[in-house]
Order: sequence, then structure tokens, then C-alpha cells
Amino acid sequence: MRSDAMKKGFQRAPHRSLFRAAGLIEEEIERPIIGVAHSANEIIPGHVHLKDIAEAVKAGIRMAGGTPLDFPTIGICDGIAMNHEGMKYSLPSRELIADSIEVMAKAHPFDGLVLVTNCDKIVPGMVMGAIRLNIPTIVVSGGPMMAGRCDGQDIDLSNVFEAVGKLSAGNITKDELYDIECCACPGIGSCSGLFTANSMNILCEALGIALSGNGTIPAVEARRVHLAKHAGIHILNLVEKGIKMRDIVTQKAVDNALAVEMALGGSSNSILHLTAIAAEAGIKLTIDNVNEASDKVPQICSISPGGKYHIQDLDEAGGIPAVMKELSSKGLVNMDVITVTGSPIGEAINKAKVRNRAVIQSIEYPYSEVGGIVFLKGNLAPKGAIVKRAAVDPSMMVHDGPARVFGSEEECIDAILSGKIEKGDVVVIRYEGPKGGPGMREMLAPTSAIAGVGLDKDVALITDGRFSGATRGASIGHVSPEAAARGPIAVVRDGDIIKIDIPKRSISLDISEKELNQRLETLTIPKKELTGYLQLYAAHVSSADNGAVLDRSTL
Repeated sequence: MRSDAMKKGFQRAPHRSLFRAAGLIEEEIERPIIGVAHSANEIIPGHVHLKDIAEAVKAGIRMAGGTPLDFPTIGICDGIAMNHEGMKYSLPSRELIADSIEVMAKAHPFDGLVLVTNCDKIVPGMVMGAIRLNIPTIVVSGGPMMAGRCDGQDIDLSNVFEAVGKLSAGNITKDELYDIECCACPGIGSCSGLFTANSMNILCEALGIALSGNGTIPAVEARRVHLAKHAGIHILNLVEKGIKMRDIVTQKAVDNALAVEMALGGSSNSILHLTAIAAEAGIKLTIDNVNEASDKVPQICSISPGGKYHIQDLDEAGGIPAVMKELSSKGLVNMDVITVTGSPIGEAINKAKVRNRAVIQSIEYPYSEVGGIVFLKGNLAPKGAIVKRAAVDPSMMVHDGPARVFGSEEECIDAILSGKIEKGDVVVIRYEGPKGGPGMREMLAPTSAIAGVGLDKDVALITDGRFSGATRGASIGHVSPEAAARGPIAVVRDGDIIKIDIPKRSISLDISEKELNQRLETLTIPKKELTGYLQLYAAHVSSADNGAVLDRSTL
């Protein structure tokens, strides 16, 4: 066993003495030792209950004959960090979390790991660290939040952000905003739409590194605890069979994850994280791979923010196994890839049943013949820019308009809420990329403000930053190269015409190549005074098309 390195033989008597000091007895020390990494804290609503989920995992491990030892990682709530300096730290925290998993499991050679997580950067960060370690591992999420109810309608966090814009436009009262604020997030769990957290927990299922139900069983249900106990049991089976992370996260598994992403129309951030996860497994995921998947996989679900349904509805309709079964009918799923059950994913898919055709459409009659995510390219984004076309109004699929350029999210928000953005405009927010932000902030506040003031069907927004999974509208992010890397987005001027054609996957600045090159030659990048972790991160982070991972060749 891997843990023998810290517990076997007379030379490890001091080590065993320390285990005894922690309360372990002889029998526990002799068993396989399983690390249970959790990100429980009292800040994130999706994480306040994770200690309980971790305890359920530990119960399963003990039932299967193992010894669980838990340890924490950090976690940032993207919703609370949104629209202020805190968001600069969200994406960078992913690298810290990955490193912490690696450090803990290298310093203490566990026989296996269970990752108890839930939200945004914490899920991919833990997974990246585990793939780096390449030991038996299972992911267990804390589950999605239930949708809120207000005036007889299901709502979620995105409705609160949009309500801020509605209040600024005089479309609702402060009392109405307060009602929405109090109803939208009714309890524990990751926010209830198909935002980044739920997208990533779903993709863990599709990759095969989590049990069926991981992405959709609501946080408040007993089934969530059952799932955690089963994960604890299954990890011992993986240890016994020697099935490691890179045995599961293969090219075929990544292809399955892409297919599910397209079928659901998930968060654009999922591609950023899936690219980083694939890189840890030695798999190159490119924008061409994404567009190929988008071409062949139809969108068969329409979940908030792009649709009216929420994750609880998807769960009741059969969950991800049912989605994958529908895709498999057209040969769009690799059925033979291994999962954390030790069996091919096809076994779980074959048992699935679609229980609600309104939520999971037939592949013969999809919401869209093409997938929900696509990359655009052109002289404004030579290395690509991403859009969640599942959440774009048909009227904005093709759009030409004058640029309104802002050097930060804050400048843009002020302009939107003060009525300075007009129909037809193309809002450009730059110097918010991985290096330039630094930290590649999510732009939920600007996109929600645009929706709130009623311009989401008339205004496009382009940025080298990111968008929250809760974003809807013609929101085009991850523009690469970013402004701070001397990308063309850095030389856009107010009034320049920007042409967007999502069906043709193009985004261009309507100026000559000569003019563009002249502007780039005279470009001066504004400097930001950085300290601490952000200074280190900005110096070594790669571009969005590479997953915004740290470029370790520069360390």
C-alpha cells in the first residue's frame, strides 16, 4: 500500500506514535488510509454542510475497511466575491487548491483520496491536484441548492443580479428587490442554475470520476448523504484494483464531458477548467476540439440562466445518466470508458430513463441542432473567444455595432447603471484577463445589469475576462490573446465597429490589417502595482486558451 511509506517497519515507529497521538489504534493504522479532502467553511452556502458530507464519506470508508483522515482546503464564494477586488482571487485560488491537494497527499502518502467539494474553482482545483498525484480518487459534491420561489416563479441568484439592474432602470422598487433577495437562495447547496459549480459537478460525472447523481441530487436530500457513503465504499474498491485518476481521465472521457457540456449548454467557465484538467492528464484540449463537439452534439436541455428549468428539475428528469443515454442513441458517448465504480460508464447509462421530456428533449427534437458552447475567432480574438450561445437571444446571433471601451469592470458598471450604454452598442471590457486583471474576474454584474436595464437583446459584451455561469445574453469572454499580452482587444477604440457572427464563429474589428498593426506597434500596456499572491500569479499565468494554468516553465 502507498501508505506503508509512513507506517510500516521499525523505522516508522515515530510515525505510528504520532498516529496514536491523533487517536488511531493499531487496527486503524494497519488498514488502507484514505485522505478525505473537504472545503467546508461558513462563507459559501454550497459548503457550509460539507463537513457532514465528509463524515458520511468517512462512514462509508470505515464500512469498507479503510481508515479515513480528513483535511481542509480553502474556498472562495464567487457570488460574494463578485464585482469587487475579491473576484481577482477566485480563479487564482484554483491553483492554490490544486497545489494543496498535491502537497497534503505527497507529504502523507494516502492510499486513496475522496474530494468533498462543491463550488466554482474548488472543484477543478481539487481534481487537478488529484490527477497530478495519479492515485485512486473519487469526487463527491455537496449538491445543488433548490430554486427559490417568488410570486409563484422559480428564481435563482442570477435573478437577484438582474434585479439590481431593474432597480437602476426604475423598473422595480426597492421592496421588490428585497423580496427577490430574500427568496432567491433558499438554503444550502451550489446555486441552483446551470452555473459553473453545477456544470463542473456534472462534468465530473461525465468524466467518470464521480458517481451517478453527483451533479444533480439536491443538497438537502438524504440521497446526497447516501451518495457520499457509497463513494466512501467505492474508494476502497479503487484502491484494491489499483485504478488511478489517469486511468479514468482519458481522451475518451474528456470527449464525453464535452458532449454533455454541449447537450446542456453549461457554463463557459467549464471549458476553461476542463482544458486545465485535461492538461494535468497530458491531454491537449483545443478550441477546435470544442467547436467539433459543438457541431455534432445537439443541445437537448435548457437550464437556467438560458432556460426556465433548474438542476432539481434535471435530477427529477433522470439526471446526467439520462442525458448521456439520449446522446448514446446517436453514438455521441464513449460507452466503454472506465469510471470510479470500476465498471464502464455504459452500465450506468443503460439503466437510465428519461422521466421528463420537457427537461431532457429527444435528440430527434432538440432545443438546438448544435451545442450550447462555441468558440469565435477573428482579428479581434486570434486565439479564440468563447460564448454560451445557449443563453443568447436569436436576435443577437449576428450583430454589428460601435465599441464602447472600458478598462475595468467597475468603469463599465457605472456606465450601464447611469444609462450611458445604448441599443446596438458592443461593450468591451479589457485588462481583466488572467494576467491583466489579474485573476480574470467574472463579469456577472455587468451582464446582469445589461439584462436588468432591458438591453440584453440589443447589446453585446466582449471581454478578456470571464463570465459567471449565471450570465445570459451575447456575452463573449476569454478573448485571447488578452489585452495585457498585447492582444488586439487592447487597441479597440470607442466607435470602432465590431462584427459578431456566432453561427459563422467569427468576431472581428472592422479596420484594415495595416491600421490594426500600427495600433499594436504603438501600444503601451498600463502597469498595475501588485503585491502578494496576485503579483506571483500575474507573472506566471498562461492565457485563457491554455486554461489559464500557471506556466511552470517560467517558475
